[in-house]
Amino acid sequence: MTVVVALAANLGIALAKLAAAIVTGSSAMLAESFHAMADTGNEVLLLVAQRQSERPADDAHPLGHGRAAYFWALIAALGVFVTGALLSIRQGLHELLHPGELTSFGVAYVVLAISLTLESVSLRRAYRQLRGEATDLRRGFTEHVRLTSDPITRAVFAEDAAAVAGNLIAGAGIALRQLIGSPIPDAVAALLIGVILGYVALELARRNGDFLIGQRAPAPIEADVRKTILGQRGVTAVTELMVTFLGPRRLRVLAHVDIDDGLSGAEVKSLIREIEDALCGSSPFIDRVDVVPDGRRRGPGNSDGDRNLQSGS
Repeated sequence: MTVVVALAANLGIALAKLAAAIVTGSSAMLAESFHAMADTGNEVLLLVAQRQSERPADDAHPLGHGRAAYFWALIAALGVFVTGALLSIRQGLHELLHPGELTSFGVAYVVLAISLTLESVSLRRAYRQLRGEATDLRRGFTEHVRLTSDPITRAVFAEDAAAVAGNLIAGAGIALRQLIGSPIPDAVAALLIGVILGYVALELARRNGDFLIGQRAPAPIEADVRKTILGQRGVTAVTELMVTFLGPRRLRVLAHVDIDDGLSGAEVKSLIREIEDALCGSSPFIDRVDVVPDGRRRGPGNSDGDRNLQSGS
């Protein structure tokens, strides 16, 4: 729903800003229209990311399609945002070298004011969603924006924050041009908008790349998983533990555990099932558990530790 609201808002904003740029001749306004177009294209790709990541596991993708969200979000960051950044910077440089006339200042201010209002509403919605998630996970807000495994909400929040900043910069550039009569503030505003877009693109691409490669879960999550495993009677140690993201809010746990040598093979099988049940019961985000017993040659082997569960998130 967050993406749909942002998509609808940005499509209307992009058309309004493009019309205002044509009427006024402002480079900052044209850069903002590129910005809004980039946001619109980004939301389309984020909707694709959301749909693709929800596809169930199949024979070719036994771990599911969760990481498709990061792939499409990466494409959106690099393909759409970088294009918007380059077009904005080009427009700013063109204005510096070949300044043009700027008229109808009132039209520009009205469009920017409406855009700022709509972008602020979308930003507030994304902020409230992230803040609620941060509270549930006992994290600070900025920490959660950096660590969240959901690339869609993070992208919407980042683009809306950049859009609000872009509106303010464009408004300042146009106002200064009207005040002093020089095209330089308008051109500099377009350049700054391009730089902001480029920064957002690179940051989103970096975070999506981390998750696409195989981001490890934060240390507090691993600590909770380790504590749950060690809390099972018959487990003497956790020799290796990896908790990685299979997709947004989807975790895979791979654990090598030392088992009490006094347990029989049937008891080891039962213990592994108890570990799986305990882990899946401890968090709705744990989607797959693989438990491998170490320190003994008998027991169920790897296959008994494999289980793919439907995520409750």
